[in-house]
Amino acid sequence: MINAAIVGLGRWGQNLVNSVQGKSDQIRFVAGVLRHPEKARDYAQQQGLVLHDNLDAVLKDPAIDAIVLATPHTVHAEQIIRAARAGKHVFTEKPFTLTREEATEALRIARAKKVTLAVGYNWRFQPALQEIRAMLNDGRLGKLLHIEGNFCGPSVYRFGKDHWRQSREEGPGGGMTGRGVHVVDAMLYLAGHVDSVYAQSYRLAQDFGIDDTTSMLFRFRNGTTAYLGTVIATAETWRMQIFGANGWVEVGDTEHLTTWQMRACFVDRDNLHTHHKPQIMTFPDTSTERAELEHFAAAVARGELLAIPGGDEEHGVAVFEAIMASAKSGEPVSLRGGARRAAKKKKAPAKKKALAKKAPAKKKGAAGKALAKKRAAPARQPASVKKATKKKAPTRKPAPVKKTTKKKKAPAKK
Repeated sequence: MINAAIVGLGRWGQNLVNSVQGKSDQIRFVAGVLRHPEKARDYAQQQGLVLHDNLDAVLKDPAIDAIVLATPHTVHAEQIIRAARAGKHVFTEKPFTLTREEATEALRIARAKKVTLAVGYNWRFQPALQEIRAMLNDGRLGKLLHIEGNFCGPSVYRFGKDHWRQSREEGPGGGMTGRGVHVVDAMLYLAGHVDSVYAQSYRLAQDFGIDDTTSMLFRFRNGTTAYLGTVIATAETWRMQIFGANGWVEVGDTEHLTTWQMRACFVDRDNLHTHHKPQIMTFPDTSTERAELEHFAAAVARGELLAIPGGDEEHGVAVFEAIMASAKSGEPVSLRGGARRAAKKKKAPAKKKALAKKAPAKKKGAAGKALAKKRAAPARQPASVKKATKKKAPTRKPAPVKKTTKKKKAPAKK
């Protein structure tokens, strides 16, 4: 049993506590941190939590083994690093961080301090998603071809203009930080790493706050394609459909925190013109929040690292960063080398021109030198110089010189 402190006791922080408190034999919460402890005083008493108004109080407490973060997105990286340096294991809610640079640094320090770091992508603990992965691995679905996903709802209507969730800094890409990253992580779980992204993101429903309509196309390194949309100014819905060469499976509903059902439909190669109805598959009830926290606690007990450099957690942040870069530029962004490499793409034509001018000078031999001289001549003699030369040409043979020459030669004839 590990002792944990919850940092951030809003709706989702309380949901995490509720999922394990008094139910799990692997993890329990003993403390909580929030800026205004009086807001959660009654809840803390019910759950047996000691409240603090600062993170340092729990980082210095030797009785606390792990920190669970349910805080605003922009502070994740800093809080992970502070906790790791204090020797505390860390479970952070998604998104992991907002930039790949932050993710890389957090992973580096966690590994150096030998602390377990986990990111709260609870969809991976859905039995249906685990079954889809098994169906891809054992060949029942055939070769993975394409994935479609969306995760939508009325998120922008839930918070006022001054709420942190309406900050474009906290929520770049609209619904991506709160919803879309779940679908991206599920895609990484099934298809592996992303090769390129093409995205668009707009604020259409309101005149303040974050974007509400965001969509993108993906190309994965294994050749799979995918589409993702997240609209957070509409009614609640979510869906994922996975297409294989032997058939498709689909999950989705209005509620995503319950145990999913799944629809599956397969190609009948003996009756290709027959339209078969999909099969309905059900699974045992599962609390994905409890499952992910107990998975984290078990890794802590074993001394196992979960999030590691180069893993899906870091790659997911790189994908998120690429989505933002593509939405801003209106151009596809390659993940081979990251978004920064794609940003340099526009400078390539200038480099080619410079190389083209220098190329003739590299040639050797008389013919090469002559060609280089011929091509270089226009650049060395601009139009203004040529005009000046034409004007000076008559002065090379002035009239007085001709007269002087005739006078000198006349006496010699006599």
